[in-house]
Amino acid sequence: MDQLRTFAQHLGVADLFGRGFLAVLLTFVTAAIITWRFIPPVRDFALKVGWADVPNERRLNTVPVPNAGGLAIFAGFVISVVVGWALRPIVIEQVNIQVLAILLGATLLVLVGFIDDQFGLTPVFRLGVQVLSAVLLLVNGLRIDFNAIPFLPSINGEVANVLSIILTIVWVVGLTNAMNLLDGVDGVVGGVAFIASAVLLVTAAQFTDRAAAVILLAGLAGAALGYLRHNFNPSRIIMGDAGSTLFGYTLAAVSLLGTLKISAGASLLVPLLIMALPILDTTQVVVGRLARGIRNPLAHPDKTHLHHRVLARTGNARRTSVALWGVALICGVAGMFAQGIGADTVLLTALLIGGCLWFVAARRMRAQMIEATQGRKELN
Repeated sequence: MDQLRTFAQHLGVADLFGRGFLAVLLTFVTAAIITWRFIPPVRDFALKVGWADVPNERRLNTVPVPNAGGLAIFAGFVISVVVGWALRPIVIEQVNIQVLAILLGATLLVLVGFIDDQFGLTPVFRLGVQVLSAVLLLVNGLRIDFNAIPFLPSINGEVANVLSIILTIVWVVGLTNAMNLLDGVDGVVGGVAFIASAVLLVTAAQFTDRAAAVILLAGLAGAALGYLRHNFNPSRIIMGDAGSTLFGYTLAAVSLLGTLKISAGASLLVPLLIMALPILDTTQVVVGRLARGIRNPLAHPDKTHLHHRVLARTGNARRTSVALWGVALICGVAGMFAQGIGADTVLLTALLIGGCLWFVAARRMRAQMIEATQGRKELN
């Protein structure tokens, strides 16, 4: 028992049987189970009403695939957060408002993303809603302090305030789109979102005043893992813009809750490292499109993303997903070390993340084998 307590303390769990840890654990499990079990009926309904991505020259699917997975992810996330919040109320009024602001902004983006998935919206409209969601965080006190960025001179007065506002909007909108643009191969975004959420969760758990962030991240990680059970290649459903923007926006917003603020200099560096993969992917895509003379790089999809490049080398969606998961985990480990977390905690976190990903991938592959066997029996 003492060894188990010591193991838990390495992950930031002060009391293994305390109310706080049980609330976090239940939040994670609730999100995973609800998402896991809710996806099949959502998939069946989506097929009936035509909520699906049809094959084209840019997509990799060869048959229509339901694109309403984001609704199941959102349901699992929100319900689990409510459960966790009920078990461990966040007593600080300002934090309560900030959590509600994050949930409201996420709800808005899920709604707009789902409408875009089914009917199509203009890039300008989607960008406007994303900016509005970022402003919602700003007016509730969630922002990046420009003077907290290392290697830059300190600026006083209104100029620093304006730069902080611009930087916060760029961070939120940029990461929201980065996760969306990374969604091109089965399992990639779900796995990357799970890794980033889990790494941020363990990082936040090292501090006693990060209860709000921990609960949100536990719900997000659980929802991502539950979704992966159905999305690892061959996917039975995809998350669509509703799911990818939910992950990107929530991760960006939670990082503004003070999750990673040991020092002013580390407040932006750590989330940048942890979420380096989607950020680097978006950067190289945008720069490449601008270099080719494309004026609006976000409105001209192509196959220059990292997942397309890796897929061209591996020739296999599963290997592509696992390779990018590995890169994301390396980035997460680097972020944890930059935060000053001990090597033993980092190693335990990496092993737990790897074990969870292996479990859902193995379950999906086993389910596929059973489906194939049943199909052959029916043909015979």
